[in-house]
This record gives sequence, structure tokens and C-alpha cells, in this order.
Amino acid sequence: MIRLDIFSDPVCPWCYLGKAYLDRALEANPEHPFIIEWHPFQLAPQMPRGGVERAAYLLRIFGTQDRAVAAHLRLAELGREAGLEFNFEAIKTTPNTFDAHRLIHWAGLEGRQSAVVSALFRAYWREGRDIGHHDVLVDIAEKSGLDRQVIARLLASDADAQTVAARELHAREKAISAVPTYIVADTHVISGAQQPALWGRVIDELLNRNEGQE
Repeated sequence: MIRLDIFSDPVCPWCYLGKAYLDRALEANPEHPFIIEWHPFQLAPQMPRGGVERAAYLLRIFGTQDRAVAAHLRLAELGREAGLEFNFEAIKTTPNTFDAHRLIHWAGLEGRQSAVVSALFRAYWREGRDIGHHDVLVDIAEKSGLDRQVIARLLASDADAQTVAARELHAREKAISAVPTYIVADTHVISGAQQPALWGRVIDELLNRNEGQE
């Protein structure tokens, strides 16, 4: 098996697309060699803990409303092609995602990372839920197979905050500056939301290499 490390943020639309593309490639290649681990990377690490009003945030990021609309139209088109739904109108808040990354960390300890990551993307981009809010994160955890009461207690504390912060700092020290970023076998870096065809070629190359070593 080959390790695939994914650096991602649930509020990154390209990460949402990238996961959809990767999922399609994995479904088409069930013999793939990947063991996947998700790693924290906040797009906006200085975001207030309560998040900010999304319209104001988008204006600050894009400069004008027209540019923001154009970016959203492009994302909506790509989403339809990938079988995803972006429900931009439902999103009222751009949250701080640090606690969402803590939840992903705990899910990894329970072997439920992919389920939690999928649920976070769906909650934010399709349902417009505030994934910085503890009640929302607890609901996601429970529906993903984690213990609701345990996660609620952990979120109410500073449990693993230093660990998650250190993991993100380590990523930035490795010169990761944008997401999604994928690292294959701790060696090869793939940046951005890549189409299933590219992942198919990567999988074929890895499988052929493994066969040649047998």
C-alpha cells in the first residue's frame, strides 16, 4: 500500500472538487494502492473564531462583486460536471475551520476520516451550515459514526489544539502554501484539483511499478 497525504480545508471549493475527482478515480480503480490521510491546512488561519459574514469576506477576497460572481459561476459549472452541488446562496458565514480540523484529526484516530471530511464538505457547500459551530460539528461527528458526547466534550476543551496547530505549521514549513495538495508516498507532490484521468494514470503507474518489483 502507498500513502496518499491530502492537505485540505473544508471551506476550500477546490478541495471539494478535488475530493470528488479523486473519489471518481478510486471508484474506477478499486485495486488502487492508496492509504489516505487528511491533514489540516486553514485557508484563513487568522479568521475570527466566530467566522465572518460571507458576503463581506468574498468582497475582501475578490475585490468586486462581479469578480466574485464570475468565480462562483465557474465553480458551479465545474461542480455540475463533477456531480457536485454548490449551494452558494445558503452559505451565510465563512467560518474558522480550526475545530473542524480537530474533528478530522479525531476521526482519523477512529478510522472515520473520509466519512467526516465528506460530511464537512457536504454540510458547508450543499447545506450552508456553519461548520465552525460546535453543535454542527457534533452532529456531523455522530452521523459519521463517532461518539456524540465524546466529541462534544473534546470540542468544549482545548484537546489536541496544539497537535493540530503543529501539524499545520509542519505543512507550511514543507512549503505547502495552497490546497488541495497531495503527496504520494512522501515523495511526489500533486497540486490543485486534478481530474480523475490524471489520478487514473498515477494509479496505473504505481500498480505497474509494484508489479515490476515483485
